[in-house]
Amino acid sequence: MAKLNFTKAEALGNDYILIDAISNKEYTSLLNLMKDLSPKLSDRHFGIGGDGVIFILPSEEYDCEMRIFNADGSEAEMCGNGIRQVARYYWENVQKKETIRVLTKAGLREIKVINNDSGIKFIVNMGSPIFNSNEVPFDSSIVNDTKIVDKEVDFNFLKTKITAVSMGNPHCVIFVENLSDIDISDIGPKIENHPLFPNRVNVEFVRVINSNEIAMRVWERGSGETMACGTGACASAVSTMLTKLQNTNKLTVHLLGGDLQVEWNKDKNEVYMIGGANLVFHGFINLNFV
Repeated sequence: MAKLNFTKAEALGNDYILIDAISNKEYTSLLNLMKDLSPKLSDRHFGIGGDGVIFILPSEEYDCEMRIFNADGSEAEMCGNGIRQVARYYWENVQKKETIRVLTKAGLREIKVINNDSGIKFIVNMGSPIFNSNEVPFDSSIVNDTKIVDKEVDFNFLKTKITAVSMGNPHCVIFVENLSDIDISDIGPKIENHPLFPNRVNVEFVRVINSNEIAMRVWERGSGETMACGTGACASAVSTMLTKLQNTNKLTVHLLGGDLQVEWNKDKNEVYMIGGANLVFHGFINLNFV
């Protein structure tokens, strides 16, 4: 296979290369090559450019399956911004449905499509937040606890309170007074690769603005700082509602690339993320070149 068709998509500036393996089933043969191929395709100078690669695959039980590979070639369990891009592609190119059911490595996610005069938005049921050490995961022996919620942790280079939570993938949430003071390119990778997190971790730095809004920056596992992170926005919102704004169940999350709305239904213990996604362009690349 020399020629690979793709679609470039983005959600709040978090951009991915979408590979349609529903229409082109032969593309599934590339999955085993992604450890080496994803960094090349994601390269913004010598490849297509993006925060990673997402395969949209056929599914016997659901509408489709999604597999996501970070810019460093590692595979992620889930991506909140990525799944909205998958839903947008599926809705425009496969079938227009009110609800799209997508299988991820973190389980089933259901996306409700809202199409009105203001444009297309997606309400994603992100499932339940997870705090147990075995499922986030984190090494409980390091902190002598099976949950980390607003707990001080000494990373040697930094001593700070964190909340460790999984939204299908692992997150470490840290509250700060000023986001601009954070040297994210220094602190981010150190926490991402710390022994506390055996599968590495996404790192969110969060500032509480008021009872309805928070702002965050994110260091994504395998990609570095990105414009936005959907699961990170959900993890940050949940952590805020647990530790800072206990009477709140809805928050607007301001990211570098734009805003997301996050709601936590505490009775059902389900988190909902609301936001858009765009298909930017279609193209093809010669795989012999990369």
